[in-house]
Amino acid sequence: MDFWSKISQNKRPVLMYGMGNGADKIISYLEKYGVFVDDFFASDEFVRGHFFHGKRVLKLCEARQKYDDFIILLSFASSLPEVLEKFYLLDKDFEMYAPDVPVTGDNLFTESFYLENIDKFDLARSLLADDESKRIFDEVINYKLTAKIVHLKNAVSDKSEILKNILKPSAYVTCADLGAYNGDTAKEMLNDFANVQKIICLEPDSRNFRKLSAFALDENKLEVYEAGAWSCDSVLKMDQSGNRNANVFSQNSSKLKDVNMRSLDSVLDGRSVDYIKFDVEGAEAMAIKGAYNTIVKYKPDMLISMYHRSEDMFELPILVHNICPDYKLYLRRFEYVPAWDLNLYAVK
Repeated sequence: MDFWSKISQNKRPVLMYGMGNGADKIISYLEKYGVFVDDFFASDEFVRGHFFHGKRVLKLCEARQKYDDFIILLSFASSLPEVLEKFYLLDKDFEMYAPDVPVTGDNLFTESFYLENIDKFDLARSLLADDESKRIFDEVINYKLTAKIVHLKNAVSDKSEILKNILKPSAYVTCADLGAYNGDTAKEMLNDFANVQKIICLEPDSRNFRKLSAFALDENKLEVYEAGAWSCDSVLKMDQSGNRNANVFSQNSSKLKDVNMRSLDSVLDGRSVDYIKFDVEGAEAMAIKGAYNTIVKYKPDMLISMYHRSEDMFELPILVHNICPDYKLYLRRFEYVPAWDLNLYAVK
């Protein structure tokens, strides 16, 4: 029984830890299963007598006074060590779940979704190049089905191991950063890749792009484009709310704006590239298709975010393999709750 089936049969009070967009998204899915949140609580330092969904936000001590027994649903994300430690302590002391909901897309990761696509999941798993990749793959699926964060705690990778055993940092002279945000990952490339001379950056959000451009003024190795990565050159409407998860799929947003979309093949116009990072908020498959000629001709090493859509876990490995069967595929994940920062590394 997956989390969603289990919570739909629950008779105990349900308390949600956290507020904001993540909570709203989880609540919308819970309501489809006939589940309603009894109360909300937050860390003591964030409780200031305010209300969320018509209920006064409690401190945990107030929740314990009000209810003899309850289930906790975690509704916000973090990679900060001090926050993760709070999560792990709560998980130890209470029955707590961190429901997995897609960053974008409509497919909820339920048991029926998993079973309907079991052949694709099995194929994707079989394409992974080492046991550690397969172990992380299994742990992430177990988390998505159960919403128990112990599976995420058991699936954490070390960056130094990736740089040493999977990637080839000294070999990357020209890189492409698709979904460059404010330049944070370009900074990492400059730090990690000793011989890098050019980083071609695409970022569609105007506010993020201003920050990226400011960084590029001080760093002449950056070539920046105010555009999103896509399968072809086009114009699409995009959520311009400025948050890191803004994407072209959020068509219900009140802040939609026309944005330029570019294929990497078009941007490069025949130029070679040694390394590509794809982190484009659910458009990874489209962006990979837009880099088809570059991938086939130059076989760059690639980092591909694999956590925005429920189907990413099977679609992206299969897509890369179909384009270029010569790639070795590795799966690694940095510590985060929920199952974010799950990355597919394709190396020649």
